Amino acid sequence: MLPRHARAACAAAAATAALLVSGLSGTASAQPEPAAATLRTADAPPALLRAMERDLGLDRRQAERRLANEAEAGATAGRLRAALGGDFAGAWVRGAESARLTVATTDTSDVAAIEAQGADAVVVRRSLAALDAAKARLDRAAARHASPDTPVWYVDVRTNSLVVQAVRAEAGRALLAAAGVEGRVEVSAERPRPLYDLRGGDAYYMGSGGRCSIGFPVTRGTQQGFATAGHCGRAGTSTSGSNRVAQGTFQASVFPGNDMAWVAVNSSWTATPNVNGSGVQVAGSAQAPVGASVCRSGSTTGWHCGTVQQHNTSVTYQEGTVSGVTRTSVCAEPGDSGGSFISGSQAQGVTSGGSGNCTSGGTTFFQPINPILQSYGLTLKTTGSGPGDPGDPGDPGEPGEPGGTWAAGTVYQAGDTVTYGGATYRCLQGHQAQPGWEPPNVPALWQRA
Repeated sequence: MLPRHARAACAAAAATAALLVSGLSGTASAQPEPAAATLRTADAPPALLRAMERDLGLDRRQAERRLANEAEAGATAGRLRAALGGDFAGAWVRGAESARLTVATTDTSDVAAIEAQGADAVVVRRSLAALDAAKARLDRAAARHASPDTPVWYVDVRTNSLVVQAVRAEAGRALLAAAGVEGRVEVSAERPRPLYDLRGGDAYYMGSGGRCSIGFPVTRGTQQGFATAGHCGRAGTSTSGSNRVAQGTFQASVFPGNDMAWVAVNSSWTATPNVNGSGVQVAGSAQAPVGASVCRSGSTTGWHCGTVQQHNTSVTYQEGTVSGVTRTSVCAEPGDSGGSFISGSQAQGVTSGGSGNCTSGGTTFFQPINPILQSYGLTLKTTGSGPGDPGDPGDPGEPGEPGGTWAAGTVYQAGDTVTYGGATYRCLQGHQAQPGWEPPNVPALWQRA
């Protein structure tokens, strides 16, 4: 069973709520620069907006407004997560245009603080930390009791539950029992599979002819390359471009477990912040919240959009279980694997696998980009970076920087703390740091502690 959240004394909780309201209201009254402006989330080119219009049923104005609202919602959710601490039970957005933010808490005395930030408050039984801990137990149990009849499980913050998606209800209940955790079983006929294609096509080819899609261009020091899905190739596998010109070599690859890899390219290829020639340019890697719009570009089906359904999902393919992926309502087809998932101008991840297709619809999973960057010491190619900027992610920074522990190229998670310019800051949203995104400059990502 999931452990229940341990509550503080009523008097202490009431005092904490009062502090939260006053502290967060003070932050809001300072009127920081809009998140959409600092993150450039609303810098969406026509190709991406057209895909949002088609797949999400929006007009151009609604699509642009939704992107801006989702950026603000993500920043607000980050501030509330930091303020609520162990009470925090997740956040999500809803609404085709308004991107209305809901924040869940385990303590009723937090409601005033949440509503003071313009969000809806929901009081639930389990904290996000408790749900994530139960999910970890389920991951461990699945390693011993894996079954193709229980292909997907995830933390669903909207229902405050752990969900197992199963072909047969009995199989789902058996997995929950093996883990000793409480959860909900959803019966579904979906059987996700990796989205590689051995029929050939464009994008890039592996070895003797398998095809996948380029994810996001990256650098590692002066070496250029791109991030993609691990199931597309193993370390040492050679690649060629869509024109069949020699391109590069897989440097590292993990699948199953995760679904991540990166390819180092030769001097004939240059990393750019562009996504598959559509006009979309990557400005960063701030993680979009549950419910946010997200679009995918792949070599088979091009641009398609949907919403983020759940983070921290595990999915079992025929080859094994992959954990830590994000579940979406975006469709995809074979050959789209490795391709880019992006929200506005913010890179989200690389296509892993899914079920269905882009005629009847389906579900697709992506491997988040930030863990790939962190695992392999890569730097995402963005609109503000030069050929080798910002250098090796392990570099502590230039001597001329104003001191502190913040460093460009480092991947930060929500809750991490750094110092910069003599002050301490807390990370609000997971991202890779880059020049221009120093903590005082990006209130959507950092809050002074």
